[in-house]
Amino acid sequence: MLVLFLSGCEWKYDDRTELDKIRDSGVLRVGTLNNQLSYYIGPDGPTGLDLELASQFAQSLGVKLEMQPAYTLSGLFPALERGDVDIIAAGLTITKDRLDHFRPGPAYYYVSQQLVYKKGHWRPRNLSELNKDGARIAVVEDSSHALTLQAIQREFPEMIWESVKDTDDDELLKQVADGQLDFTIADSVDIALIQRIHPAITVALELTEDEPVAWFMKKSQDDSVYALMIEFFGKKTQSGELAALEEKYFGHVDSFDYVDTRAFLRAIDSKLPKWEPLFKKYADQFDWRMLAALSYQESHWNPRAVSPTGVRGMMMLTLPTAKSVGVKNRLDPEQSIRGGAEYLYKMLQRVPDSVNENEKIWYALASYNIGFGHMMDARRLTKAQGGNPDSWADVKQRLPLLAKRQYHKQTRYGYARGYEALSYVENIRRYYQSIVGYEQDKAQAIGADLTDNLDGLQTINIETSPDEVEAFTQTDVIEPVSEESPAKEANDK
Repeated sequence: MLVLFLSGCEWKYDDRTELDKIRDSGVLRVGTLNNQLSYYIGPDGPTGLDLELASQFAQSLGVKLEMQPAYTLSGLFPALERGDVDIIAAGLTITKDRLDHFRPGPAYYYVSQQLVYKKGHWRPRNLSELNKDGARIAVVEDSSHALTLQAIQREFPEMIWESVKDTDDDELLKQVADGQLDFTIADSVDIALIQRIHPAITVALELTEDEPVAWFMKKSQDDSVYALMIEFFGKKTQSGELAALEEKYFGHVDSFDYVDTRAFLRAIDSKLPKWEPLFKKYADQFDWRMLAALSYQESHWNPRAVSPTGVRGMMMLTLPTAKSVGVKNRLDPEQSIRGGAEYLYKMLQRVPDSVNENEKIWYALASYNIGFGHMMDARRLTKAQGGNPDSWADVKQRLPLLAKRQYHKQTRYGYARGYEALSYVENIRRYYQSIVGYEQDKAQAIGADLTDNLDGLQTINIETSPDEVEAFTQTDVIEPVSEESPAKEANDK
């Protein structure tokens, strides 16, 4: 007779659902990628599209969020398989291989895969030329781009390409920009964002149609968390919140001007250090980088800029505007920056509270350019056409209509160059993106002291925002100028 003795402890079957386990732990663990879109350390601490969405999803579950950003793709899916993370939210496309092994959530935006090269180098006319003259092409190992190259190789068996493990798309894109690599493949949104910092990156070929981007979970018969994820994205889509988040992070990168971007990056090096202390001094409730971007759009950081219409100075103030904010000498850079910041704040205060806090600045910038009344006309026109006047994505589509008679005759304030206001705001957003990206490039190790290594991932409590890292040393002396001094350069506003 076999006698089984149980001593010390007794095994128990855990019949809790995945949702029960997460709520009992009080933490939703989300794996992501440390890059320019999903998760990064911004001017005010951790930020990113997937971070914001994950924060809101954790809140909907009634738990705290623990982000685990990885610097390379190779560690993410193994961490999900081991149970180190509950969800992967990293801007990854749904591929057949991922669909076979994991469970994707709803698509929340779409990207296409593009082959890129460095501007000025030879451009391949078709896929058969990828190895022409010994050219190298490399992609991240186990990425959707590697699968694309595998499919291409079946058509062109002699093609040679490299699969790199300990890297990410951004690093390979930078290698292309620096001339160290001939070609790589990346997603269209990532390319558009990195062109703001590395404008030499140019699209050679479009390789795929639009592909869905989604979060991923382990395959399981337990639908408790998955069902809530479906509901979460459904509500975000219906309410317009998802569209607003996408507008915030990449709604401004549809167009790209190589010459302008190159000139701006040179100005960041040569001109910005002289004026940065003043932007910081008077930014107050604004991010100083936004104020700097506004000033560049207005005057290209030329304190003596004068336009044919009489606006002048660093912030290109009109005489009535200058008087309203106590500026006596518009060509004095300190007075101009202080006055411009104060006027922008006045516009911001007038934006209706129904507008999301994150988007109020775009309405304020449009008002700075064409006047508050015309901006409100664009909102009313948006509502009349069935759009959402509190959504910048909707309103910016109507701004150009203010210059068309059939529309502006219906408005309170009449004709306005709304197409210029749209370009004005989107340019400022792109300049801001460039300044932030430029600083990130200079300090890639930012936040390293705030993390604890965990199996290739970084565990970060996003509730504790790191202090902004200051890396500026000011040596220039800023001399005020008389408003009667001759203008050396006119603003091409």
